[in-house]
Amino acid sequence: MRATEQPASQRPGERTAGRAAAGSRAESPLALTRRARRIVRELGDLHPDARIALNFDGPLELIVATILSAQCTDKKVNEVTPTLFARYRSAADYAGADRDELEALLRPTGFFRAKANSLIGLGGALLERFDGEVPGRLADLVTLPGVGRKTANVVLGHAFGIPGITVDTHVGRLSRRFGLTEQTDPVKVEAELGALIQRRDWTIASDRMIFHGRRICHARRPACGACGIAKLCPSAGEGPTDPVVAAKLVRGDVEAVK
Repeated sequence: MRATEQPASQRPGERTAGRAAAGSRAESPLALTRRARRIVRELGDLHPDARIALNFDGPLELIVATILSAQCTDKKVNEVTPTLFARYRSAADYAGADRDELEALLRPTGFFRAKANSLIGLGGALLERFDGEVPGRLADLVTLPGVGRKTANVVLGHAFGIPGITVDTHVGRLSRRFGLTEQTDPVKVEAELGALIQRRDWTIASDRMIFHGRRICHARRPACGACGIAKLCPSAGEGPTDPVVAAKLVRGDVEAVK
């Protein structure tokens, strides 16, 4: 080991992750639940404009937009979907799409061939098994091409008003930093968050955490000194705590970073 290299146990990211985990273990289940719910409330005060960033009208448009958002910013998806939605208005339209034409429209979102496969397959599956309509049950949604639990929960929460926890990279990262879970598997994170947060708040809690992750609690350098819930976070101090330095890290455009 080089003289300037820190031992693994001394590296800043691992120290703060350890503090978060230790903090969650030291709390009683009741105290952890109360802190989790307080975090959700205070995130609402910090981000009253928290909402899904994708533009859509109805379940079909939302499920398509969410599939396209994989490895792509919501801003770019919103640039592509007006033309896409004008051309493809139903499950039948996607099922019968000309592949070259569809791929050309999807190219700006990246992985356009795989996404075209998913949308054509989605349209066919909706026609064959759900009379062309997007189903409103998690168990049905996750059987559709290109749809996992994350996409399914987005659709349930924002198109059907059925509470769902969307565990994307932001929600997973913040859940661990907040000491609400030690899990890395999204399904396990979803289950542990669901046990802490009131069901009625599952969807908005996800939206708020995503906003906070994009604006303040960044993966590499969180703006701890500008964080309004630092007092509730066992990982506070992983990023700059000086308010002036931290303020420069805050992003106003929530669509700028996935």
